[in-house]
Amino acid sequence: MIHLLDKYLSTLFFVHFAGNRPTGKIFVPILMYHSVSSEPETETHPYFWVNTSPEMFDAQMRFLKENNYQVITLERAIEIIYGQAVKDDHSKYVVITFDDGFRDFYINAFPILQKYGFTATVFLPTKYITDHSKKMDGKVHLSWDEVAELSRQGITFGSHTVSHPQLRDLDKDAIKYEIEYSKQVMESKMGASIDSFSYPFAFPEEDKELTNYLTTTLADCGYKFGVSTRIGRTSAKDPIFFLKRLPVNSRDDLAFFKAKLEGGYDWLYWVQLASKIIRTKLTTP
Repeated sequence: MIHLLDKYLSTLFFVHFAGNRPTGKIFVPILMYHSVSSEPETETHPYFWVNTSPEMFDAQMRFLKENNYQVITLERAIEIIYGQAVKDDHSKYVVITFDDGFRDFYINAFPILQKYGFTATVFLPTKYITDHSKKMDGKVHLSWDEVAELSRQGITFGSHTVSHPQLRDLDKDAIKYEIEYSKQVMESKMGASIDSFSYPFAFPEEDKELTNYLTTTLADCGYKFGVSTRIGRTSAKDPIFFLKRLPVNSRDDLAFFKAKLEGGYDWLYWVQLASKIIRTKLTTP
């Protein structure tokens, strides 16, 4: 898939204009961040980068502010997308999400969000949200005290499983545990309902049996909506538990960032999906 991305990214801005025509449908960009830090990347391809420098993150948030984007909660986005409350709504909405619950959200990202009056949703892998000794990818995570403080300041939280596995590699009992127990832990620690879920790693939408099981399990466990790594802006056509998102990192200068917000990345969903289907066919006996 990444070779295809390399091939087609040069045409992004051309496709951007074609893909941004008014359709009468509401599309909301849900931004997917991981870490706000200046740490060097270990992945060779920028598509897999997880770090956004504080300077770049500030510039991106300033762009949203100066261009009259309304930063809304994920819950409000669901109401707008699926309710289609205002048919002729030309407001520019955006949702900001963070996966993995890294502590640099508290140190670097949150002050910048406060500066611009923005909120965000942070998805937590509960096994790591205990103290500062457990790390994923060498990064320190939030503590429950920091989660509580951020929650009081208007940041919302969702589940990112217990141990951050690729769920498609687990049996059904283990999948249910990851989904159910993470919610139970968060609700016990925070004293509030946890309504949202973020699927770790590449989302296996080509596996209909698995996605049906995930949908049923999420609903049975009391989740109301969720996000995935499916690329693009989200709309009412998307499954409510597996909304599309736009990955963002330090590679996203403001021109690229603008193009993503306006639909210039949406077409890559079909490249992503085709790659998954082809890979499945090649690996299935």
